[in-house]
Formats: sequence, structure tokens, C-alpha cells
Amino acid sequence: MSQLTPLRRALDWGKLAPLRIRARTVADGVYAGRHRSLKRGGGIEFGGHRGYVPGDDLRWLDHRAFMRHDRLLIREFETETDRSLRLIIDATQSMAFRSEKAPGAKLAYAAVLGAALARVALASGDPVAVDWIGGEHRKPLPATGGREAFERVLNALETVVPGGDFTTDIGSVERSMAPISRHARRGSVVVLLSDLIDLPDGTLERFAALGAQGRILVAVQVLDPVERHFTFEGPVRLRSSERGDVVETDATAVRASYLEALQRLTQSWSDRLAVGGGRVVSTTSSDEPVQVVRDIMASIRGAVL
Repeated sequence: MSQLTPLRRALDWGKLAPLRIRARTVADGVYAGRHRSLKRGGGIEFGGHRGYVPGDDLRWLDHRAFMRHDRLLIREFETETDRSLRLIIDATQSMAFRSEKAPGAKLAYAAVLGAALARVALASGDPVAVDWIGGEHRKPLPATGGREAFERVLNALETVVPGGDFTTDIGSVERSMAPISRHARRGSVVVLLSDLIDLPDGTLERFAALGAQGRILVAVQVLDPVERHFTFEGPVRLRSSERGDVVETDATAVRASYLEALQRLTQSWSDRLAVGGGRVVSTTSSDEPVQVVRDIMASIRGAVL
């Protein structure tokens, strides 16, 4: 039988530390490609033209109208959309897991992705908010922008301690998503970073409901390489990170059924979110984060289009 890994209280950052440098490196890698903003566009309905005034955003210049009328005209929109980025971070105890093949814990990897997305959004002038499912010493942040916003996001991500068993507490999900329902308007981007495992019943439906009012939803499933591929062999003892339950089994015999169950879970999220135009990005904590952030941004743009 394999030995059980002791449960960690402090977050294991491993090679992903320090977050500040790692997040900036990832964001710079994204900037080096073609993906320079989370989404494009300033409104939901075209509302006509007006004459250009010095100081107007040049993105909304109508070049075709200029060619026809020889005048600088600005496109206007009847209803401006909310361009905020809303991060929901799963900080339950299962997100503290790190195998020997991973550079850091799942929550640490999710923090890198979230911080890099925040940096990209803030560089585009879009405010960023942070909410949590589970966790201790967590610091929810309302949507804010400006020069100091990135430091506030980093501080919130750096100080959270994984904790909590929320498999039977749907109220924890409601508490994290209620502020988004109240304050996030049409066009805001909501990104959930979670392993999607052992969340309370109804979490998927509650998250999907956020897209009913025109919000853009992306669920980023962060798994450890061991969880994704179930590389154990022979007799093993496995312990639930949150409830502490211990199961003794033959890894070789149950691998196929485990992988099938994991695929069904991921597919259920993908199918449900697709109904409202949402997307799922599945990754492991050993994947290159620059490419994952690009995939997330591509999913956001695909939902916009």
C-alpha cells in the first residue's frame, strides 16, 4: 500500500513562486503573441455616428464612414457593456493538492492564471474583481481598476489559505456568486478557476445562471497531472482532501472507470455552459500557463462572437 500524503495547511507554491514575477512573465508572454485584450467591442447595439472630438477613443473611428463622407465619425452604442473581469477562485482543500510531477499546488497554478488574466484586463482598462469558493484569510475584491488594482489582486491571491469542505454547502457557492448577480452587468467576463471536483450540488447550474443576463462565462478546470491521468499502479490508499475519507483500491483495476467519470464531469460542464455560449478550458498544473491564458482569452472572444 502507498503511504498517504499529509494534508498541507499552507499553500504549496513550489516552482510557481513568487506569484508577482510569475504572473508578469505569463502576461508578458501573452502580450508577445497576438492576444492583447480579453475581448473587443464597447456595446451591444450600434446606435449611430457622431463627429469626432479630440480625446475620443480611436478604436471607435468608423473608417468606412470617413471614406464616404470625408469626416471623422465615431461609432456610438446604445447600451455600453460592462467590460469587467470577475474571477471566482476555488480555494477549497482539494485545490491544495500537489503531486511530485506538478510544479506547484492546483490553487497556486490557478492563482498564476488568475493574476495573469487580471494583468491583461487591467492593461486594457478593464476593472477586475475576485471572489472565492472556500478558503481562509481570503480577501474578496470588488471590481476595481487603475494602477494599484494589480497589487490588490496579487495580495488577495498570495494570502489565501486553502480550506473547507463544501460538498454539501451550496450556500458557499451562493455567497461567492451573489455579488456577481447583483453587480456584474451585461458583457462582463466571469472566469471560474477550479478542479470542478467535489463542489456542492447545484454549482454548475448556479454558475451557468450567471450567463442568463449576457455575461460571458468560462470555467477553467485545473487538475494535477496525477488526477488527469491517474498514474497510480497496484494497491493504493487514497484520501479525500476535504472529508478525510480513506479508500483502499487497486489503481490498475479502477483506472478506466475513474477516467470515464472524470470525462463525464468535464463534459457535463462543457455541455451545460455551451447552452448559454460559455466555454470550458481544461488544463493541468504542469501545462505551460502562457498557452492556457491564451486559450482562456480565445474562449472569451469566441463567446463574444
